[in-house]
This record gives sequence, structure tokens and C-alpha cells, in this order.
Amino acid sequence: MNVYPEKTCEIDRLIRHPKLVEAALSGRKTQQRRDGLYAYPGETFELEGVEFVVTSVERQRIGDMSDLDAQAEGYPSLAIYKDLILKMHATMEWNDDGLVWVHSFSRHRPE
Repeated sequence: MNVYPEKTCEIDRLIRHPKLVEAALSGRKTQQRRDGLYAYPGETFELEGVEFVVTSVERQRIGDMSDLDAQAEGYPSLAIYKDLILKMHATMEWNDDGLVWVHSFSRHRPE
């Protein structure tokens, strides 16, 4: 069993940017990386009336991201993901050893 630390932010703040909301709704986005923990596995959240469930949460070195990870984030490639992240966070430097929380999710399908 995984033991997670206390959340640093509320789950409703996990995905906020309209383009990322649209990517999640269309199924192109199935992961969200954050520097803090926003949700635990099994928790649900809603985007424009559609319910999603967090399927897993894990730590990852940002330098271990691949193109497939960037695509799961809703971006075409790691290079584009990295470029946009650095533009959105002007004072941030890309640190390969920096740790992030990977929140994986899918549309919630009630049993």
C-alpha cells in the first residue's frame, strides 16, 4: 500500500487551463504533473460536467519524462511541453532532478 503525504492543494485545481481541460475532455490528456500533491488515487473531479477519477499518483524525476509522457499531458512532444512550461513559469529553470507528482486519470465510469 502506498502512503502519500498530505495534499498541498485541492483536487479542483488540478486542471484549470481551458486548453488542458479541452484536452482532458477529448481524451488526449490523461496525466497532470504538479510540484505538489493535489489528489489521491480513487478521488474524483469534474471538468465541465464530466467526472474523472484519479487512477494513480506517483513521484517522477522531471528529467525522466518521455515524449509519451508529454503526450499524456496533452502536448505533441516533450520539447513542446518543456518550452511551454518554461514560458508559463518565467522564473523556473528545468531541473532534470526535480521531483513532480504524476496524477493519472480517466473518465469515471460508475459500476
